[in-house]
Amino acid sequence: MKTTKARRPHPAIREANASDQQRAAQKTGLRGQSASKETRFSNVKKKTTSGPDMGRSLTPSTSKKRNSPTSGMSRMVAQAIAKTAVAREVQGVKPATEVGTASETQTTIRDSKFRPSVKRAKKMPQRHGSQHEISIQKQLREKRLNVEQIGEERLQKVLAFSGIGSRREMEEVIEAGRVTIGGKVADLGAKVSPGDDVRIDGKRIALKWQDRLPRVIMYHKQEGELVSRDDPEGRVTVFDRLKRISSSKWVAIGRLDFNTSGLLLFTTSGELANRMMHPSFEVEREYAVRTHGKLTPEQMKEMVDGIELDDGPANFTRIEDRGGEGQNHWYHVILKEGRNREVRRMFEHYNLMVSRLMRIRFGNFRLPGRLKRGQFYELTETEVLAVMKWADLTMMGQVKPR
Repeated sequence: MKTTKARRPHPAIREANASDQQRAAQKTGLRGQSASKETRFSNVKKKTTSGPDMGRSLTPSTSKKRNSPTSGMSRMVAQAIAKTAVAREVQGVKPATEVGTASETQTTIRDSKFRPSVKRAKKMPQRHGSQHEISIQKQLREKRLNVEQIGEERLQKVLAFSGIGSRREMEEVIEAGRVTIGGKVADLGAKVSPGDDVRIDGKRIALKWQDRLPRVIMYHKQEGELVSRDDPEGRVTVFDRLKRISSSKWVAIGRLDFNTSGLLLFTTSGELANRMMHPSFEVEREYAVRTHGKLTPEQMKEMVDGIELDDGPANFTRIEDRGGEGQNHWYHVILKEGRNREVRRMFEHYNLMVSRLMRIRFGNFRLPGRLKRGQFYELTETEVLAVMKWADLTMMGQVKPR
């Protein structure tokens, strides 16, 4: 005798059955599922709408119309699809179009009140060191200064390091008489030490101290990112890309224009940032510049000797011709200060438009070739220690006593 195997139900039918069981379990709990299922579906089929469609069932039509999405299907499959749609409606699952509209509305509301969510920067892949190197890095990472070793620090510096605001903002707050130390109004330049009761507008501030090895990261900035902690226009900032830290805050070493990419350094040491940014230390910055047009040898010599800009004289320490194709030409320039749009303005002095500007070196830090745009690399503890030695600072980022 010939035997036939039972066919498996169509996927749409299996989905409808699973939806029925899930809905029944949620609504009736331990009661019988079959009775409640029939009752609910009978209520759904009897539900009518007002207006021109009054009296019509909400169940999608299963007739084979020419423009119907179920045309060409069997009657059983069409009914299963319609049944699934009804099940989704009972469970509160919105169609794809409604879900998209809701998400767009939610995004609009979020953008109007808060900054839109920004994707965090990814860490550059790197190899792990030997066990000996890892052990040394762990010891440096866990080392802390005692309270007696910290000493006194200027009030605005401690408040800025604690993440309350920038030093300039803290100076304005102190001058306004809003800060007290031990119940007395603080003056600009006052010093505090661990254990002091510091309050702003009567609210006590949990002060943070530079009692550990600073952290330093190298970030490959992209065009279209702002080097600022807050932007009234809601644009993406580099601080939105970085991972937040609880023990201190990131300080940007220098700035890059909105349309400038390349190496951007961050640290938790304000003294290190000051050593690298202040013009008196003459730390070199190297840029790769692409211009629309070419300089003459005489103009290149003038840019090294010095030219006059709106805010005073400016010059490159060195400029190198790196060639190019067509109207585009590349140059590498080095200067020892970081005035606003200085490189662009120096080329505009000769009516050359800078079409691309990238910082490739800052002091001893060179942009790694493996560091892609939007990625960052955090220096190891041994590398940070070498940076502190180069900057003539203590291990914890403090100025060495003379």
